[in-house]
Order: sequence, then C-alpha cells, then structure tokens
Amino acid sequence: MKHPYIFGIRHLSPAGAWHLLRFLEEKNPKLVLIEGPEDFDEQLKNITHKDTRLPIAILAYTKEAPVKTILYPFAEYSPEYQAILWCKSNNRKCQFIDLPSEVFLGLPSERNLDTKGEEGHMSVYEKLDLQTGEDGHETFWERVIEHAGSTEEYHKGTNTFGISLREITKGSESDWPEILIREAFMRRKIEEAYTQGYLPEEIVIVTGAYHVAGLLDEEAQPMTDDEFCSLPKSPANHTLMPYSNYRLSTRSGYGAGNKAPAYYGLLWEGLCREDMNFTARSFLSRIAGFQRIHGTPVSSAQVIEAVRLAASLAQLRGSKVPALRDLRDAAVTCLGEGSFSAVSLAVANTEIGTGIGALPDGVSRTSIQEDFYRQLKELKLEKYRDITMQDLTLDLRENRRVSSQKSAFLDLHRSFFLHQLRVLNVSFAALEAVNQESATWAEQWMVRWTPEAEIELVEAALKGDTVIQAASFAMKERVEEANNMSEIALVIEDAFTCGMAAAVNYATAALQAMAVDAASVQELSCTAHRLSVVVQYGTIRLLDWEPLVPILQQIFYRACLILPGECVCDDAAAKNMIEAMEQLNSAGLAHDFLDSVSWIDTLKEIAERDDLNTKISGYAMAVLLERGCMDTEKLHLEVQRRLSKGMPAELGAGWFEGLAMKNRYALIARLSLWESLDNYLDTLDDEEFKRALVFLRRAFADFSAVEKDEIAENLGEIWGLNGQQVSEAVNADLKEEEQQIIVESLDSFDFDF
Repeated sequence: MKHPYIFGIRHLSPAGAWHLLRFLEEKNPKLVLIEGPEDFDEQLKNITHKDTRLPIAILAYTKEAPVKTILYPFAEYSPEYQAILWCKSNNRKCQFIDLPSEVFLGLPSERNLDTKGEEGHMSVYEKLDLQTGEDGHETFWERVIEHAGSTEEYHKGTNTFGISLREITKGSESDWPEILIREAFMRRKIEEAYTQGYLPEEIVIVTGAYHVAGLLDEEAQPMTDDEFCSLPKSPANHTLMPYSNYRLSTRSGYGAGNKAPAYYGLLWEGLCREDMNFTARSFLSRIAGFQRIHGTPVSSAQVIEAVRLAASLAQLRGSKVPALRDLRDAAVTCLGEGSFSAVSLAVANTEIGTGIGALPDGVSRTSIQEDFYRQLKELKLEKYRDITMQDLTLDLRENRRVSSQKSAFLDLHRSFFLHQLRVLNVSFAALEAVNQESATWAEQWMVRWTPEAEIELVEAALKGDTVIQAASFAMKERVEEANNMSEIALVIEDAFTCGMAAAVNYATAALQAMAVDAASVQELSCTAHRLSVVVQYGTIRLLDWEPLVPILQQIFYRACLILPGECVCDDAAAKNMIEAMEQLNSAGLAHDFLDSVSWIDTLKEIAERDDLNTKISGYAMAVLLERGCMDTEKLHLEVQRRLSKGMPAELGAGWFEGLAMKNRYALIARLSLWESLDNYLDTLDDEEFKRALVFLRRAFADFSAVEKDEIAENLGEIWGLNGQQVSEAVNADLKEEEQQIIVESLDSFDFDF
C-alpha cells in the first residue's frame, strides 16, 4: 500500500461525520491526520473537554498590530470533531497537518480579497444546478451525499465530487498557489508520520474532498525544509472561543459551511438514531411548535400532512428521503397556507437556530477573555451572553434597599464595564438614547453576544491583560494621537463613563498642556461641551470632577474673547458658529462657576454689530431673549433697525432666520415683532421681495403647523381680519396656477448666487 487511507469530506457534513466514524471503526488506524493548522494540536484536549459545548472555533491571531485573524469552526457534526473524539475514545494519536497558522497569517492579505477563485467555483456550481434541476448546489449535495445509503457510497461520492471539481477549476482559482503549498506541506507531514514508524495502512487522513486528488498525486513532492523556511510567517497566538449557529450560517470559516446549521444538527441526530424519518418529523414539528408559541394555531393533522407531502415531493424529485427543499415547501403549503411569509420566522429558527457554544472556565482563553467572563459572572450579566438581542436598563443611582455596597452600585459598575467594552470597540453592547428626565442617572443598552464580539475582545488582548487595562491603553493612545483639544475632551468623557480616574487625570493633564495654544471657536466650544457633560454627570459616577473646573473656565473665557471675530463669515460657516454658540450657552447655563457676565457681553456685541453675519446676530439676539437679557423695547428697536428699508433684503431675512431659531413661542407672543416684519415686507419692491422670500421661506421651513397657525392669527389681528380665516388662507396648499406663477417669477430672478 503506497498511500494512507484518505477520507474526503465536507467540513460541516453530518453524513461525513457519521460515515467517517464507521470508516475509522473499520480501518482502526493508529494515527489520524486531520486538515487543519499543525500548531492547533495543543487545542485537541480542550476541544474534547467534557464541559465544552459546541459550536466552538479555534482562533489564531497575530501577536503584533494590526491584528489579523483566522477562524476554524467546529459543530458537533463536523467530521474533524468526531474524528478527534474517536481518537480520544480509542486512545489513538491525532494530529493536524495543514500549514501552521503563522504561515496562513503571514501570507499576503490580498489572497482574501481576490474573488476570482470564488467566481470560478460559483460558475461550476451554477452549471451543476442547471444540470440537476435543483434550487442550488446545497440541495444537490444533500440529496446525493448527505443521504448516501452507506459509508462506501459517501466515500466514493465525495471523492468523485472533489476530483471532478478540481479538474474543472484547477489553476484558475486565485488561491491556487496557496492550495499547492498547503498540499505540499500536508505531504511533508505524511512523510514525517512514516519516519515516526507508522505504516500507510495504519494512517487515516481526513481532508476536504477537493484535496484528495492532490494528496494522491504521484508526481507531487513533499515540501522540503528549505521551502518551508522560505514561507512568510507572522507569529501567532491561539485560543478557543464559543461560536454560534448564526455565524455558521453566514460565514463558512475554513472550508465549506452550510446555511442551515440547526437543520444539519437534526440530520446528525437522525443518523445517530439510525432513523431516516427523524429529521423530517422533527423539522416540521419544530416549525409547528414555533408557530403555536407565537400565536398561530397549527394542528397535529397539519404536521402529519406536511410530513407526507415532504415525502411525496422527495419521491417526485428522485430521492428516498426529503431534503431541506422538500421540507420547506411542505411547511409553506401545509403550515403556512401557501405563504412563505407566514412561516418565515419559524423556518429561520428551525433551520439556523439560536445555538451558542460554551467553554469551561480557564480553558484556552486569553487573559482578557478570562477577565470578560469573570466580570459577566460578577456583574450578573451572564444571562445576556446570548445570540438574541436583549434590553438592559441601568439605574446609576445608589440602591439603598440592599445591604452591601457592591449590590448598591451594581448598575453603576455594569455601566463602567460596558463603557470600557465600548471604548475597546467590542460590540457586546450598544448604548441607546434615553429621555432627558432620566439622562443623568439612566442608561439603556442593547446587549448581545456574537462571535464577532469575541474576536474583537481577542484583538484587544494586545492592549492589556484585562478589560480595564486594555481600555486604559486605548485611551492613552488616543490622547497621544489627538490633534486638537476636543479629541482629548472626548477621551476625558469616555474615561468618566468608564469609571477610570487615572485615565481622567492623564487626559486632563494633556488637555491643559494643549489649551495654551490657539484654537478655533468650534474646537473650544466642543471641548467645553464635553467637559460640561462630565462635570454635570461626574457626581453620579463617584468621580472627582473638581480638577476640570479651572480648565473649563479657561476654555469658556477664551471662547468668549474670540467668538465675535469669527462671526465674520458666510452662511455655510455660520451654521457651525451657531452650533458652537449653542454649546457654549448650554455650558454657561449648566454651571454657575463659568463667567456669565463675559458670555452675555459677548452675545450683546454679536447681536448689535452690523459687520457680522446677520444670521448669527439674529441668533445671538434669540439667546439673549431666552436668557431674559433683552427687554421688549430693545427688541423692538433692533427689529426696526434690522428690518428697515435700508437693509438689503437677504440680510434682513437672514437676521430674522437666526432670531427664529430659538424660543419661538416667546417670539410668536410678541405682536410687535410681526407688525415690524409686516411693515418691512410692505416697504420692499418686487425684486427685493423675491430676494427676501428665499430667506424667509427657509426661516419658516421647520415651523410646526401649530406655530404657523398662531403666526397667522397674529397677522389677522394686525390686518383687522378673522384670525382663523387668515390661518386657513396662509396654511392652505397652493393651487397649481399659483405654484406656476411663483416658479416662473423666481426662475428668471438673479439671486447673485
């Protein structure tokens, strides 16, 4: 015998796992070699740990940034996993024989971006679909391979399929050079087994069916020492991680995947029971159960009829056992009354499922993973380690109804933990907006565990051994890379929400050093806003915010000094300036230790000056009115001045637009304002009116229907008309001929834009 036994598989194949076990029992090898990175051997004992619950995956990741990763998932019905279990149960040697993970990670990343090979495969599969008349190659595979009647049939079918596919695509795939390198390395590992004293007939190789022909090629040679040493390598670490059915259905990982992992689990269970009809009965019964739980009555008679229909459909399509296609068609017909939408959620739940794997404590995790799971337990968040999105409402206030301090601030420490994960970009939880009344003490999170979150956690391992250490390192990096004060202020805000006093102190020192340099109003206002938020909410997070007060005072005062000079700008820049003014005003209202006198003086200067952007001047006037720093007489005089015959139409209308951006109900209540606006419009000639119309329309664009109604009533009073009639006339939709007049009039007008 020149070659070991080679058993070609699909990487997530229930029938492959079942028939491989029969094959191993028959051949009883001393050594089983499995396709998979050779440096994963250290994980074999953890994969087969009695408390390990599948699906799981081996994750390899580079030791240096930027972190690159590769995943190798296992389901209970993975042939490789069952082969590993068989070796453990029968005290046989088991090894992985593919390229080490450090080589996979060292190969050029472009190989993962080139889809030419994938397109080649797809064209082959599409041709296969056309020839078989099935709805996809998944169905063809299931009917021909998964439903194979014997181990010999499965073994022959997979090998034939792999060889045929290889002949069609040979050399045309983008990763073909990598395939040749991998197979040369696998032949090298087989030769090593011979040198260790194993005979060919004592070895079984478990590999993807595509590689069978490559390993049997008489002309191909094993990889030499020199060739192996010349391969690019990136030092890598390995860890086991939980996986999920959903991830199995959306990403194949290494090798072939399947779109219905929970259904394939039923196939596996049926094979283990040696009951060919188990899968059909279970699949349709679970759909019926899902429907009943969610309020749709389904009778047992309907389920029985669906099972019978699935069997009939299978026979019509030349199969003895229903495939997933047959079962889905039967479910739609008998349980959904012909509508797929009626059973779509039930079908997804039954085909994909919500299964999630688990690992025993301390098994093959990075230190940051260990810390993550320890904190889940300590903070009583373990129930949120689920693939289903769940709401989590936190009350950050002290709970005085409990006896221990730990319990009293449980939600606060949960918040710290979740914010630390947010800073690390670990997508375990997402913060939702809350209403203003509870903004200081309540947080609403959407929490869901996913394999992606686990990978992100592993990638953060390069930053620290614990979640808080990694978060601290990440924030220190952000401070060092910050280009302006607002970026550092955001770090301070994050450090407060994370409950990390040391990070707050470090970032504050950096902010003080940067604050001596010149900065724009936008940068100063954004920084002031972030610091203001920290000071407002710092007390409830049990952190000392007093050191931030001097720097906030300094930034606020500097903004007051330079703000008027930056208001000489166009309308595009005015939008940013108004946003900055709103941030400064909010900070001034929130903290009595800020220099309110300087702020009011600044607003008055901006409101009164004629050389500034009039929209900003109008907005400054609105802020003064809102703060009670502008009396009615002063407003009346300013309105008359700004909306006078000598004021260009666009400047007057722009000023009114700024004035109308705040405190609208107070403005609406001032009848004198609308009298002034009415008089102003009366003074304009046709050309001036058209110019003002553009700006005034923009000013009134986001007024509510109620506000417009109240303005119309004011105008009715001014004009001596019925207010309700005026409101109906003003708010009525324009007739087609009226719209046409406006369009024709404005189309020919030169706005100097």
